[in-house]
Parts: sequence; structure tokens; C-alpha cells
Amino acid sequence: MNSDILLSIILPAHNETERLPDCIKKVSDFVEKSDFMVEVIIVENGSRDDTYKVAQSYAQHLPWLKVLKSEESGKGCAVRMGMLAAKGQYRFFADVDFSMPVEEIRLFIPPVLSDYAVAIGSREAPGSVRYNEPQFRHFTGRVFNWFVQLLTVRGLKDTQCGFKCFSADAAMKIFPLQQLNGWAFDVEILYIAQRNGLEIIEIPVHWYYDGDSKVSVLRDSIRMFQELLQIRKNGKAGIYDIHP
Repeated sequence: MNSDILLSIILPAHNETERLPDCIKKVSDFVEKSDFMVEVIIVENGSRDDTYKVAQSYAQHLPWLKVLKSEESGKGCAVRMGMLAAKGQYRFFADVDFSMPVEEIRLFIPPVLSDYAVAIGSREAPGSVRYNEPQFRHFTGRVFNWFVQLLTVRGLKDTQCGFKCFSADAAMKIFPLQQLNGWAFDVEILYIAQRNGLEIIEIPVHWYYDGDSKVSVLRDSIRMFQELLQIRKNGKAGIYDIHP
């Protein structure tokens, strides 16, 4: 797919009225310093606050910012909508809290990295650094990764870091097959890629723990485990096979 836009940044936003201004400031600084074309797509999904209104207020004077609205909640739904609407040669999604420095997006795009299908931020790859993460949170993450590798995606040390980039071609193959909207959608899209022989690269990042994270370790771990079983079931049914 030919496009003048090198990079699309997709930001799923659910009840993010308070964090959105700081996020947009960080992204705006990145865009202004870039010597290539960037588009930023905020996808508001099912918020109960003024997230959509706030996002639109910024889009009125930032020509590179687009705002989409999904009536359906779920981070997976928002990411899928943004990925399929994007025009960039590389399509990067991130959490609004940007627990990774925005500048590190450059690690995922040319001239640093190119000619790949999927590149994912990793807090476990050699060279990565975690800041201020409680030991229990780290432990539960490693347990979940063990289940991920046992049941679905093999050989990846960190499937849940919230920073992932796809070539345009890979995005258009993977995301139409995505079924899940919950937290394990990350695993699902990587499973689709791996099942179909698409290359996945882990990129070490500097990651800062956010005590205001919306992830509930106990509640969401149970849900994600159930979704791992659903991914495995869908895979056996051939739902994730890419057809020419």
C-alpha cells in the first residue's frame, strides 16, 4: 500500500478525559520534531465521560489528529477500528498513559527498523528497563506469559506491553480476523500473525509503571485466561487463517 504517511499512531481512549491532554502534548511534541508524515488517530470507545468531546476540541486545530468514535467498548475494538482506518506505512498503537517515552516510537520505524510485519515493545527483551513496578505485578505478568506460551503464542517474552507496530500489509491481514475486544486481544493478534508465518520482533523499551493503570490483576487475569482458551479454540476452528 503506497502512502505519503509513514506512521500512524492509534490511541484507544476509554474514560480518558484527565489523561488525554498530557498524552496529546507528548504526541504533539513528537509530531513537530518528526521529518516524516505522521497521523494520530484517537478512537473513543464507550466512554462515560467527556473523552470524545475533549479529543474533538484538539482535532479542530491539529491537522494531523483524527478522532473516531465506537459505540462498542473494549480496547481491542478501538485498536481494530484505528488500524483499519489508518493510512500509514507503519501503524503503531499505544496506551494514552504512554508508560514508554514517546520518542522510543522511533525504534519501530525506518531508518532504525524496517521490512518487518510486527514489532512489539518488550519489557523482558535484553536492554529493556522497568521502572517502579511492584514485584507482585511483575510476578503475575510472568505467570500469565507462561500460560500464553503454553496455550497460544510461542517464543515471545512479553505479549502485554501496550506498544505494538504493524506494517500496513500485516495490519490489513491481521485485524479483519480479530475476534476479541478484551484485554487478551494483544495475544490474539500476535497469535494470528504467528499462525500465518508473519515475522514478530521484540523491541526492548524503557517502561514506567503507572499506579493508576486500569488493569485489575485478579479480575482481568481470570478474564484473560478464559480468552486464551477462546483463542486456542478459534485457532483450531480455522478462524484465524489468512486466505489469499
